[in-house]
Parts: sequence; structure tokens; C-alpha cells
Amino acid sequence: MKKTPLLNAALSAAIARLGHGDIIVIGDAGMPVPPGTPCIDLALTAGVPDFATTLQVVLSEMQVQGHLLARETLEVAPSGLGAIEALYAAGELGERQLVSHDELKAACAKARVQIRTGECRPYSNIGLIAGVTF
Repeated sequence: MKKTPLLNAALSAAIARLGHGDIIVIGDAGMPVPPGTPCIDLALTAGVPDFATTLQVVLSEMQVQGHLLARETLEVAPSGLGAIEALYAAGELGERQLVSHDELKAACAKARVQIRTGECRPYSNIGLIAGVTF
């Protein structure tokens, strides 16, 4: 058995395949997934799993160098923003790049994988840029 909290085999494998600079997007239930971008759909029902829990579990296995965050997320302040800000303050999210929501959606086309959560609060999305552990 794995020792980390991440039990989803497809998601764990996707993180294991990341290279330096690759992007993973964690999105709410309404975030569009561009054609050709692999999607790991975790959504079960509204709110399950939520954005903040998904982010924390992904970070248990992923080394992050930086993150993409839509300015609209800061303006609307969905409940997951508290988790983002706490993780950012703790140095878990690396350097912040603020972009427009449309720019974040465009970045999804470059993502190695997009994770769909059951989160139903708009602008509960983040792009994680992979770092290295050495």
C-alpha cells in the first residue's frame, strides 16, 4: 500500500510522469477540458471531492515550482481560496503567476492532465507547475 494520502492510481501515475515545468490543472466541475487534454474526472456529485481537499492531496505527491491563478479567483474569493493562500504562504505553491480566467483556460490545452473535481463554486481552479526535488 502507498504511504501518501493519494489513492487514485491514474492521478498518482500522472504525477509520476511529470517533468520539470509541466502543468497540471485542478478545476471545478464547470472548467472546460480542451480536446486532447487528458482528464482525470474525480467528480462524484456537487462538492465531492471539493477543490481544497483535492489540491492538498495532489500536493502530497507533487513537487510544485509555481502556480497559475486567475485574477478572478482573488476577486470572487471562492471557499478554496483560503486553502490556496495558506499553502502559498507556507511555500507549498512556489511562485504565483496571476493570469486572466481566459488565460488559465488556454493553459489547460498545454496541461499534461486536467483534474475535474466536484467543486461547484466558480473560479475554483489552479494550474500547478511541476518542479524538481533535486
